[in-house]
Amino acid sequence: MITSRSRRPARPRGRTTARLAVAGVLAAAAAALPVPTAQAAGSVVKVTGSQGAWQLTVDGAPYTVKGLTWGPSVADAGRYMPDVKSMGVNTIRTWGTDATTKPLLDSAAENGIKVIAGFWLQPGGGPGSGGCVNYLTDTAYKNDMLAEFPKWVEAYKDHEGVLMWNVGNESVLGLQNCYNGDELERQRDAYTTFVNEIAKKIHAIDPNHPVTSTDAWTGAWPYYKKNAPDLDLYAVNSYDAVCDIRATWESGGYDKPYIVTEGGPAGEWEVPDDANGIPDEPTDVAKAEGYQRAWDCVNGHQGVSLGATLFHYGTEYDFGGVWFNLLPAGQKRLSYYAVKEAYGADTSGDNTPPVISGMTVDNASAVEAGKPFTFRASVSDPDGDALTHQVLVNSKYIDDSGQLTDAEFTDRGDGTFEVTAPDKLGAWKVYLKSTDGKGNVGIETKSFTVVPPKVDGVNLASGKPAEASSFQPDSVGCPCPAANAVDGSFDTRWASEWADQQWIQVDLGATTSFDHVQLAWEAAYAKAYTVQTSDNGQDWNTVHTETAGNGGIDDIQVTGNARYVRVSASERGTPWGYSLYEFGVYRR
Repeated sequence: MITSRSRRPARPRGRTTARLAVAGVLAAAAAALPVPTAQAAGSVVKVTGSQGAWQLTVDGAPYTVKGLTWGPSVADAGRYMPDVKSMGVNTIRTWGTDATTKPLLDSAAENGIKVIAGFWLQPGGGPGSGGCVNYLTDTAYKNDMLAEFPKWVEAYKDHEGVLMWNVGNESVLGLQNCYNGDELERQRDAYTTFVNEIAKKIHAIDPNHPVTSTDAWTGAWPYYKKNAPDLDLYAVNSYDAVCDIRATWESGGYDKPYIVTEGGPAGEWEVPDDANGIPDEPTDVAKAEGYQRAWDCVNGHQGVSLGATLFHYGTEYDFGGVWFNLLPAGQKRLSYYAVKEAYGADTSGDNTPPVISGMTVDNASAVEAGKPFTFRASVSDPDGDALTHQVLVNSKYIDDSGQLTDAEFTDRGDGTFEVTAPDKLGAWKVYLKSTDGKGNVGIETKSFTVVPPKVDGVNLASGKPAEASSFQPDSVGCPCPAANAVDGSFDTRWASEWADQQWIQVDLGATTSFDHVQLAWEAAYAKAYTVQTSDNGQDWNTVHTETAGNGGIDDIQVTGNARYVRVSASERGTPWGYSLYEFGVYRR
């Protein structure tokens, strides 16, 4: 049975792994486009040799895959492919092949680069990705793929840019999101049997290029060994565990060689959590070392490992892009040069990136919302280049956003940066980005937890009776009754039904004066609401109106003298309902 990745369970609102999402699925419109004309003649690629002494050959010459997974658009292939070649790369890997692929193959061939051309099968991408298919009964889906994939093999089989065909990506692992128990095992057998059907059909059309299939780690290999004998070689995605592949192959009694189709530094799912409960992202230096280590282990399994396409030649500049991309926003990192050196290209004349070390956040477990906080880092440039800095924040572990947002900050000039904290509660990441003006960048990141600003005075609502128009009894993290908003804990919350007109109120016990209300919103906040007071719980007086709420912390200076205080919400800021961690009424 395959071993599941040791990923942490999803948090509310779908916390998912930082594994970089790749858009490689077949375009639905592609089937309607004309089949492109292939080039006259391609290379003959073979897996040759015998047990433990295999090699890949291209037109009879030995070929070791020194590759990268491909991220830029096909339209940008001409722009980036020469740079890929300059890194000593001879192969790129894609996840989808269709009518749009020819310009990429053309550009690769022009630069002496081969392509591992992928075909996407559901549920691809491992946990959290793809749709569910029943590989025992869904003959329509299987027939569609059996028709679709060979069409593009026929179109490109004679293209000089093709190295091999790769069917599927992490679906043996991903099926655990669709099935469990004995049914999961049956589906995995059916999936790998179907992969073999595709392999046979591809071989019938194109005998000159090998066929492989990628999954996560080596846990899928027993299924391929049993059900997919027509694969020419295995393929595996493995990051921090890449150096364990050799031992697995040796102990598993396998009789086919393999390539690593994704590899590099430790991923989000493989690192320990920091003090804020956030996966502790490796430094730029550690990531660069991770690529070198991965290549050393791949290259060290001579006669069995045929090479690797390391992850990822991508330019995306977001949470996953910063974790894995060699050139986010087109700027080169230490990892870029580590791969270039590992592949034997000349780096002697290269200008190298800034190096950031020792990054720490002051009081990282309790940064007050909307207030300044400080982080420190040592930043240097090996070439003595003048550096410019940028500070960004990310809310991935609050709302699953991958976006990096510029933060207001002051550079104190001594490695100290003062930043204005976001006002949304929860665990954030702060990024320091340092650029040298020569196309290079250093990026480091640490977590911090945003907590409500302290309010002087007494919280009159704490522990008092509370009511609401509705509450969620059984959603994630619930029941979430009104009392949760006045219990003094930011680990609990009140959550309403998913409807606009909702209210929550607290009974202070007696008519009491107050001068401040603090609302600590969870992700589900109110865009429009009023704060109302009442002496009898029936007749209400509006003392504050909000029409452009943005969630986070609302600190409201408002004078009142009443027994009951109510928040009456009329417009949601999200598709969900309303949700408050805490509803505080203060007298200072």
